[in-house]
Amino acid sequence: MAPTAPGAAEAAASAAEVELAIGGMTCASCAARIEKKLNRMDGVEATVNYATEKAKVTYRGDDVSVRDLIATVEATGYTAQEPAPAPTGHDGDGDGGRAGERAADDELRPLRQRLTTAVLLSVPVIAMAMVPALQFEYWQWLSLTLAAPVVTYAAWPFHKAAFTNARHGAATMDTLISVGTSAAFLWSLWALFFGTAGTPGMTHPFELTIARSDGAGNIYLEAAAGVTAFILAGRYFEARSKRKAGAALKALLQLGAKDVTVLRDGGREETVPVSELKAGDRFLVRPGEKIATDGRVVEGSSAVDASMLTGESVPVEVGAGDAVTGATLNVGGRLVVEATRVGADTQLARMARLVEDAQNGKAAAQRLADRISAVFVPVVIGLALATLGFWLGNGAGLTAAFTAAVAVLIIACPCALGLATPTALMVGTGRGAQLGILIKGPEVLESTREVDTIVLDKTGTVTTGRMTLLATHTAPGTPASDVLRLAGALEHSSEHPIARAVAAGAAAEVGELPVPEDFANVAGLGAQGIVEGHAVLVGRVQLLGEWEIRLPVELERAKAEAEAAGRTAVAVAWDGEARAVLEVADAVKDTSAEAIERLRALGLTPMLLTGDNKAVAASVAAEVGIAPGDVIAEVMPQDKVDVVKRLQAEGRSVAMVGDGVNDAAALAQADLGLAMGTGTDAAIEAGDLTLVRGDLRVAADAIRLSRRTLGTIRSNLFWAFAYNVGALPLAAAGLLNPMIAGAAMAFSSVFVVGNSLRLRGFKPLS
Repeated sequence: MAPTAPGAAEAAASAAEVELAIGGMTCASCAARIEKKLNRMDGVEATVNYATEKAKVTYRGDDVSVRDLIATVEATGYTAQEPAPAPTGHDGDGDGGRAGERAADDELRPLRQRLTTAVLLSVPVIAMAMVPALQFEYWQWLSLTLAAPVVTYAAWPFHKAAFTNARHGAATMDTLISVGTSAAFLWSLWALFFGTAGTPGMTHPFELTIARSDGAGNIYLEAAAGVTAFILAGRYFEARSKRKAGAALKALLQLGAKDVTVLRDGGREETVPVSELKAGDRFLVRPGEKIATDGRVVEGSSAVDASMLTGESVPVEVGAGDAVTGATLNVGGRLVVEATRVGADTQLARMARLVEDAQNGKAAAQRLADRISAVFVPVVIGLALATLGFWLGNGAGLTAAFTAAVAVLIIACPCALGLATPTALMVGTGRGAQLGILIKGPEVLESTREVDTIVLDKTGTVTTGRMTLLATHTAPGTPASDVLRLAGALEHSSEHPIARAVAAGAAAEVGELPVPEDFANVAGLGAQGIVEGHAVLVGRVQLLGEWEIRLPVELERAKAEAEAAGRTAVAVAWDGEARAVLEVADAVKDTSAEAIERLRALGLTPMLLTGDNKAVAASVAAEVGIAPGDVIAEVMPQDKVDVVKRLQAEGRSVAMVGDGVNDAAALAQADLGLAMGTGTDAAIEAGDLTLVRGDLRVAADAIRLSRRTLGTIRSNLFWAFAYNVGALPLAAAGLLNPMIAGAAMAFSSVFVVGNSLRLRGFKPLS
């Protein structure tokens, strides 16, 4: 380990992180300006996300305070505040969700009012300009009367933002809109009052090219009003779509219960808010109620619906000793649960943090787009002036030159660039959270595209991680039910993992087990006792040998085959005769073979990694369909990292799936780490993707979703760039009317957000 630089520990200790809610941003250029200002502060690293309207800031608490950060944002012309704590639950009546919807609606109401005004007044202005039959005497003055409120009241947010930015020596998308619409309106005023446009009976030529005749007879009221209406419409639908994009995270935060019935001294029931619950408290969960927090069942049995967290539609049976997760629904019997994690430590809270962190991240392509957006507006203003000068210099006339210049101002749109990545991330990560797939950040998406090899840890990933009774081989004339009843009864009194597997398997087959007498463990060999009057032995063959009991040929053969397959053979005898051989092993999950097929279909080569012997590894690999040459057995936990490094040295891009503490280092080393959420915290922290459900098929769905999200980001960026690359030359060439340019500009942002929202329809194969 490298020595720590002097003062590094102190700097790390004083480092702090805060998330600020930013207000007043209208385009990606705004986000870029704020980010630039914050990063100029000493000891500050900031990332500003236009789509989520948040700034994630890391700063040195000794040098900078949150108040200083907020002051810097406000000095840039925007607002900032620490966001209120997100809701962590509700009581199921929907009040929390409706309150959030009302708050969102309140924020959209002013924009909706301005849009309604703009549309109602702009439609007749545009109609009169485009349809000569509607141009009655003095129609121009009616157009002015209708357009004036649109350009002043409805467009006021653009003018206000442009003025604020100008005071700070900056220009944004609002500057382009304000200058463009104001220029069109003021030109029209001059033409009406000082030119020939106010002459009664004069028609309004509506050509879309620079061939318009020169003179003051042309008015642009339809462009000023229409552009305002189109852009307001684009922003309104963009704002609504952005809220839809983040709806999955809001829904996740509101899943939990609001109140909980705590059991106090003597079993007295007391209903308290979830926030008052402490680790170690015992609480009651009735049928139909949500489990208040993560815990362990201490009394009762039931079925728990965890679909809202894991995406698994089938309820899971739980009983005493089983772990349960907060926000899941008790659909069966009465449970008493002991809280193990509360508040920010619960799985629900951790999931929400992972999703929000991912949504606040930026892919490399988005950082490039942000840099372009930062200089985009000044470049466009320069291009508009150059367009005006070019056409004037070429004798096209003032009207034609002005039309082209205004179109350039209106058509430019860095908003689509700023929305391309964050909206896709918001929707993709939100959809993943609904399906029990947590994507840590945008960098992960690139890794999912590149990986070609996926290494699967055996225990707990491909297999259940629990010893299970797999088969019962009986001697001739011995009923299997008798074997399971007597052996299961004896093993039920033992705490050995193999004994517990035998007891659980027997109980599942024959039901309630009898109680043994004179039970005794025989160290290293097994157990013995009296069950229903029979002297029963269960354990190694050596235990039977001590009683001079030999296995018949049929059972010897079964024992040899079980051990050759890497399974544990347990001998059963009673009343002096060998009766059966039981096969016990860590069972392969029912879904693992199907998962392997799906991973192959994605172009990945599955490999099995295990510390078990080669016979066990080969047996599991054969059962799930992994080629013998892709099995790596007898690997010590500390050597798993070396296996991943060796594969990477061979030129492979490696994904790793694991769930244990001993998998954490390998998950971190891999190009893509997928942690099973049923595993340890260390593995989940080290992974890039967390699979909340312990089903390997979800790994294939996670890679599919990540690749789909990456594809959406790339298509968004392509169309955002293509729009500007194609539209600006057309506008500069005078081939776009300013009103049509405004409609196209508004559509570009709505298109990007709408394309991202398609990810909400992602369907898992599992």
